[in-house]
Amino acid sequence: MSPHTLAAVRNLGILAHVDAGKTTVTERMLYLTGEIHRRGEVHDGTTVTDYDAQERDRGITIFAAAVSCTWNDHRLNLIDTPGHVDFADEVERSLRVLDGAIAVFDAVAGVEPQSESVWRRADRHGVPRIAFINKMDRPGADLEAAVESIRARLHPVPLLVQLPIGREEEFIGVVDLVRMRALIWSGDTDRVVEAPIPPELLERANRVRAELEEAVAERHPVALEEYLRRSELSAQTLVAALRELTGDGEVVVVLCGAAYRNRGVEPLLDAVVDYLPAPSDRPAPHATDDGQARSARPLAALVFKVQTTPTGRLTYLRLYSGTLGKGDVVLDAGARRTERIGRILRVQADRRTEVPRAVAGDIVAVVGVKSARAGATLCAPDAPIMLEPPVVAEPVVSVAVEAANGAAVERLSAALAGLVQEDPSLVVHMDAETGQTLLSGQGELHLEVAVEKIRRDRAIDIAVGRPQVAYRETVVRGVSGLLYRHVKQDGGAGQFAHVVLDVAPLGECGTTGFEFTSTVVGGHVPREYVRAVEAGCRDALEAGPLGGHPVTGVRVVLTDGATHPKDSSELAFRTAGRLALHQALRAGAMRLLEPMVEITVTAPPDCLGPVLGDLAARRGRILGSTTRAATAVVTAEIPLAEIFGYATRLRSRTHGRGTFGTRPIGYAPAAQRDTRA
Repeated sequence: MSPHTLAAVRNLGILAHVDAGKTTVTERMLYLTGEIHRRGEVHDGTTVTDYDAQERDRGITIFAAAVSCTWNDHRLNLIDTPGHVDFADEVERSLRVLDGAIAVFDAVAGVEPQSESVWRRADRHGVPRIAFINKMDRPGADLEAAVESIRARLHPVPLLVQLPIGREEEFIGVVDLVRMRALIWSGDTDRVVEAPIPPELLERANRVRAELEEAVAERHPVALEEYLRRSELSAQTLVAALRELTGDGEVVVVLCGAAYRNRGVEPLLDAVVDYLPAPSDRPAPHATDDGQARSARPLAALVFKVQTTPTGRLTYLRLYSGTLGKGDVVLDAGARRTERIGRILRVQADRRTEVPRAVAGDIVAVVGVKSARAGATLCAPDAPIMLEPPVVAEPVVSVAVEAANGAAVERLSAALAGLVQEDPSLVVHMDAETGQTLLSGQGELHLEVAVEKIRRDRAIDIAVGRPQVAYRETVVRGVSGLLYRHVKQDGGAGQFAHVVLDVAPLGECGTTGFEFTSTVVGGHVPREYVRAVEAGCRDALEAGPLGGHPVTGVRVVLTDGATHPKDSSELAFRTAGRLALHQALRAGAMRLLEPMVEITVTAPPDCLGPVLGDLAARRGRILGSTTRAATAVVTAEIPLAEIFGYATRLRSRTHGRGTFGTRPIGYAPAAQRDTRA
């Protein structure tokens, strides 16, 4: 696909809270690398990666966009990810195929709720990161406070490799602590000028450089050896050691800048090349030789995004091994179905260039794959393999959708099916009681975007009901020794199963999950029937006795049972497990759970009273309140159901100056008494 070796490729994502400047950072990278010749702006709707009409209307990133550029003979494959919590599943799918990431933080706000959420997701995937403290030109920008928030809330070891030159509006450059030089952007120039470190910063720069050397020497044996021998570290040793420590996740390199004013982006590009790993440095998802040999192995590629365009269906892939050529036949390992590759495209957001082939380490889009969904593995038909798919979050909010007229019913069904293929975090199902079609997703904005996409792309007029919250039910008090005997005899082979269950809460009220164990001794219930009982219990968890909501936080123990020599079967024991647990849940005490979010509200200090009062009225529990740089920041836990319509209320109470962000934190008991079903 390109002359670059695998060692000269960087597959990285841009991660952050909404409005921290991810898209602007990406836009400046593309500009400085020569991929675009005019800088676009988010507020003008002219950026490369925010190309969807809704993204430009709303001024936020909604869909992960892939772009490529070249810097210092390295190819950088970038994915600009959404920052809003409602689109966290888009970030999850992107992280699954990345080798590294840039975490962007606001120099005034520091670590914000969604910053923390995406950081934890990157931790789970083992994705190495560097940090970029953006918006250093803003009033109230504080590099030290932002770094301290990284240390306190995210718990890595942040290592500063730059110091700012100038504060707020007078921010003009950075001190490069690795090579001990100043990098200056004067006036409106797009290019950096190297200069000596300003005398007034030299003492501080020497002190922080010494602290950096000591921190690296403590953690890296080669650096320690040189440090003991020379009492200092060379720039080459420092870069090599920081690269290894970043790859191991021991430290996070911290840089700073102001992307909107084009300051600090060239050093950030250098840091991507210097510190983030190549595909060959990362562990493969399956056994392989060294990175350079991966192209010689059978094909293994993961689908991480599906997009429907006016010209056809695009399937985005990350190749982990092997090569892929136009016309190749590949196997969808999960569906056991073959697909033919029509075209291979190198993607620049909504612009695409056809290429003849792709190799290990590449991120490309293909045309011709008709049914593979996000998370599918495409592999060589004669060497089937399954790669671990991204985890799909459970939906927490639902709305009822219906076509405005009968003629559009079938078109709406097709449109909803297409939406679910593109975004696995959306779920469509029919409410058995009301007959309504429910569209479920990660939040109010997530569903708004999905509905608007149907209206715009499919020209379907649809009616939407009020958002509904995805409640859960849990056991507060269980039962012991519940005996259930399933006997069915209506001609032919009968059914017989006898089970005894203990049912109890899994933990404190609000704990989610399900645990099943068996303590049956003496072979009263054969092993295959034990598995059938567990399957039946899982069936019973789909609808609880309080309101038909899914049941969670339950521990079930199969303590005894009996079989019949002729009439017992796996079906009989599965049925017995389901009906026995249904009976146990009705006999015990149940409680309704509702999803909770942590909300962080930023507002002027003179509006703090109305903000706190409104949160209390919405059943919020205040966790903390701070004031910094003439801004009040309130953190609280609040039920998700109380968030609906909050944006309008907050604007009203803060005269349009308040903002908020949320992140899911699990479930908690709803405001009601324990209920005997």
